[in-house]
Amino acid sequence: MQLYDMTISELSTLIKERKVSAQELTRAYLQRIDEVEKQVGAFITRTDELALQQAGDFDNNPVDKPLAGIPYGLKDNICTRGVRTTCASKMLADFVPTYNARVAACLQAQQGILLGKLNMDEFAMGCSTESSAFQTTSNPWDLQRVAGGSSGGSAAAVAAGEVAYALGTDTGGSIRQPAAYCGLTGLKPTYGLVSRFGAIANTSSLDQVGVITRDVRDCALVLNAIAGYDPQDGTSANIDVPDYTADLSGDIKGLRIAYPREYFRDNTDTAMVEQVKRALHEYEQLGAIVEEVSLPYSEYALPAYYIISRAEASTNLARYDGVQFGLRDLQADNIADLYANSRAVGFGNEVKLRILFGSYVLSADSYENYYLKAMKVRRLIHDDFTRVFENFDIIITPTTPTTAFHRDEFRGDLLSLYRNDILTVPVNMAGLPGMSVPCGFIDGLPAGMQLIGKPFHEKMLLNTALAYEQVHDYYKARPILGGDK
Repeated sequence: MQLYDMTISELSTLIKERKVSAQELTRAYLQRIDEVEKQVGAFITRTDELALQQAGDFDNNPVDKPLAGIPYGLKDNICTRGVRTTCASKMLADFVPTYNARVAACLQAQQGILLGKLNMDEFAMGCSTESSAFQTTSNPWDLQRVAGGSSGGSAAAVAAGEVAYALGTDTGGSIRQPAAYCGLTGLKPTYGLVSRFGAIANTSSLDQVGVITRDVRDCALVLNAIAGYDPQDGTSANIDVPDYTADLSGDIKGLRIAYPREYFRDNTDTAMVEQVKRALHEYEQLGAIVEEVSLPYSEYALPAYYIISRAEASTNLARYDGVQFGLRDLQADNIADLYANSRAVGFGNEVKLRILFGSYVLSADSYENYYLKAMKVRRLIHDDFTRVFENFDIIITPTTPTTAFHRDEFRGDLLSLYRNDILTVPVNMAGLPGMSVPCGFIDGLPAGMQLIGKPFHEKMLLNTALAYEQVHDYYKARPILGGDK
């Protein structure tokens, strides 16, 4: 097995036993990036020199930390001091932050090795990484298909062996969906568990930084490093954070699992439904109690989500006006043209569309008819989940309606493209933790199963995922790319 095929746990053991140095490991990953990056297109900015410097510093002064010496990547909306952070947009093409996002600082404190910033949909607005101003990221399992989005670069980089793990952000499924498409484990924590400080906002009330890894234990290790209260983030929850790796056994006897009938109906492919229902049967064999439930307001989640997310996005992106932030049109003769021209050139079509729609639903004539109603629906969705969790511990659904779709498949059909988020959006609307784990293959492409937990019950979520992982080794499968033997 190649070094880049190993999990964080396996690599950490090699480093601690001095069987490999951080510099050797970093060079192995950099060589892997050289071999496959032209096919995959996962990176916007590589940080080879910085990575080798960090690896050398660690080798000269090693520390005993779980992520020390392990190469990783960051979605390119997570600010990094001295490293370009673009949000995959021309608007921020030359932006170099003077500070670290909280999560970036946490991984730096672990003495991890940053290999670069990863591709995404522009300002995290999309579900295919096709709206990036730089390139479209390909799915390592089939280069003619998308890696998902908006954290497509993060998922593709892990699946292709270009990084050991990656951080992304999840607004309506942007970690879980690409993780499912790429055969990986992806976790969106409870809203407030992980600091959003320094993560450039799309929809502030929905965005959450999370983790993409090869397996469940790796996910727990990274979550340990980034979870916790941050006084710089006004939405950060001031709670005690457990050790997510402690007592991670996979024992789920007596666990009560619900599966909502609405998530297994017309919007989801038959093959995907069968795959997840087989997994539910296996959970029963492991000692869990599995029952069907109803989440009736979930069908309204997608339209409500797109109203709320666009409204918040329009206000968050108002700052990029060519004056204080972002690209500036230096040829403009007046302030009105400066605003208009800078935004016209700096933003892509998807971002412009969302700003216009968001401005409309927040207008005086439309606010009550659209935004206010969407917020009421959001509360109903939250109450739906609360009711189910009075009697159950975990909810399980498919992560996505289908496996990864072809590039440009939904060009000109945005409504069909947006439906790819239909199973993940309700989790964000309710502020709950959700994760995707591999549950098999359909026509050679990975399928993902979504596990949804109670607020701040990530430990139970991880343990439930591990129980299934111990029965199946889907997570060990690797795509074949150029350079593989």
